[in-house]
Amino acid sequence: MTVDNNTLIQVANNARIKLTEEEQKELLPQLKEILNFFEKLNQADLDSISPSFHPVKIKNNCREDKIGKCLSQEQALDNVKEEKDGFVKGPKIVE
Repeated sequence: MTVDNNTLIQVANNARIKLTEEEQKELLPQLKEILNFFEKLNQADLDSISPSFHPVKIKNNCREDKIGKCLSQEQALDNVKEEKDGFVKGPKIVE
């Protein structure tokens, strides 16, 4: 694939990016290098390799819900700095 300044401008327009002349001069060699790398990847022989859609086994890591003992209101409020009427009192947000 031939990459020139028009290609770079088209890619920038598709990405809705405005490039200055200086940025175009800096990015053009980088875009060429990236596309050359993808050309090398396209040349790789992958006929003997099967695709791996999920290389890591997907499993459900959630635990089963079990009914257990809950904290009492007093236990839940033991480490609270400020409490009012059995609830946690937080800082005032709206004046």
